[in-house]
Amino acid sequence: MIILGIETSCDETSVGIIENDKILINLIYTQEQHRKFGGVVPELASRAHLQNLLPLVRQSLKETGIKLKDLDLISATAGPGLIGALIVGYCFGKSLSYSLKKNFIPVNHVHAHLYSTFLSDKKPEFPFLALLVSGGNTALYLIKDFFQMELLGSTVDDAAGEAFDKVGKLLGLNYPAGSEIEKLASLGDENFYDFPVAKLNEKYNFSFSGLKTSVLRFIQKNYPDGLNDETKRNIAASFQRALTKALIQKVEIACDEFKLSDAVVVGGVAANTYLRIKMRERLHPKNCMVYHPELNLCMDNGAMIAFAGLKSFESGYFKTNSITKPFPN
Repeated sequence: MIILGIETSCDETSVGIIENDKILINLIYTQEQHRKFGGVVPELASRAHLQNLLPLVRQSLKETGIKLKDLDLISATAGPGLIGALIVGYCFGKSLSYSLKKNFIPVNHVHAHLYSTFLSDKKPEFPFLALLVSGGNTALYLIKDFFQMELLGSTVDDAAGEAFDKVGKLLGLNYPAGSEIEKLASLGDENFYDFPVAKLNEKYNFSFSGLKTSVLRFIQKNYPDGLNDETKRNIAASFQRALTKALIQKVEIACDEFKLSDAVVVGGVAANTYLRIKMRERLHPKNCMVYHPELNLCMDNGAMIAFAGLKSFESGYFKTNSITKPFPN
């Protein structure tokens, strides 16, 4: 089956075409105009999706040589995300499917991330543990099969990617700051300062608001006149270490409790090399293999939406879920 996937949940406009679990093309347009505002401006994001979606669809069809009539399914992100941005991709996909008399499959953005590793060469086996870490989500799932999952825990405040961005702002970095913090951290001393991370009563929940505040207070107290480059590198490294350690601890506990041999790390923060290395170092000796999507599949992308749409169709999940319109949360 050939599936067109459309992603417009936030500030990436993306169109992907897959044939079964093989990616034929995965085009991603990242909206750079949000950088100067220090975050995503919803109205600008929606307008950019309107401008870029149709050209990306045309380009994807042209480069693959696929005709619209060749498509078997059309899927689009329904949520969660920015409602104005979601409406653009959802309505485009639904209208296109109606005009072509093809099935339209609305996709939960979270599900698409959780299954994104299945588009890579190395795939996990069910059941497996999934850690979703991005700018909008940080959650731990027990995945029993496609669309059969249990939410073990999630963040009670800031998502991991959000913490990266906010600490990056404290260090004078541009939005989004995840990759910039990683670059700084690679040159710094991760033992420079032991930033605390909140310990919650709920076994698998996360909290990163306190970590962010701890970095802020540390800078205000010790460097009121500003940070030099070396101190920025050391703070970045220490922050990255603290956040990564908190993530790994939850994954390790869950793998032990549920006796799992496979774990996946997905979402934008899963592109962080330090996190990937430390997760493997901790879990592989316990006979728990760690899987990650390809780097371009960590960010929001149309290929993962197409794959989730395919699995929803094959399993019949699209007939039983309650998605009938875009939803923000």
